Amino acid sequence: MSEGENTGASLSESERARYSALLEAVGRRRDKAAFAALFQYYAPRVKAFLRRMAADDALAEEIAQDVMVTVWRKAEQFDARQASASTWIFRIARNRRIDAARRAARPDLDGNDEAFQPSAPAAPDDALEAAETEGRVREALKNLPPEQIRLVTLAYYEGLSHTEIAECTNLPLGTVKSRIRLAFNKLRGLLSDD
Repeated sequence: MSEGENTGASLSESERARYSALLEAVGRRRDKAAFAALFQYYAPRVKAFLRRMAADDALAEEIAQDVMVTVWRKAEQFDARQASASTWIFRIARNRRIDAARRAARPDLDGNDEAFQPSAPAAPDDALEAAETEGRVREALKNLPPEQIRLVTLAYYEGLSHTEIAECTNLPLGTVKSRIRLAFNKLRGLLSDD
């Protein structure tokens, strides 16, 4: 990131040296006057930079304030041999904007959302009915040919997809699908008699 890219205008060598010296004064002595000069120059430029990074006005203002607070708190980490003051400050701004975009893309989870609540325990009569139905299905399964029992077991008790069943049984996918369909038609007929 160059000075011109960040501030909209190139800084002269003397201006670069001045802002670096101001930043170093904030880092070494917590110089409030130096910080005020940095704030006056950089805060509006940081905000404009953030607006160009697709932040709305309120977000750009919020991030710009956060950047300048970070400049105050972390100024002692600035090293003029590594980067200019502009590069250092605009790097902070860029990182804060990226963080804000990531937070916006990852919605906050609501602990009260029904999806995160445990399901209510089944009513005793519902549990009894489910157990009876499962027993009838297991009995009806015994009337199927062994190959169909195996395919239904793989699909519905072990949770394998038709493709996974085809792979583990070395049967063509179409055969797996048709045998499972035949098994269900037969089960439907046996269970409808109940």
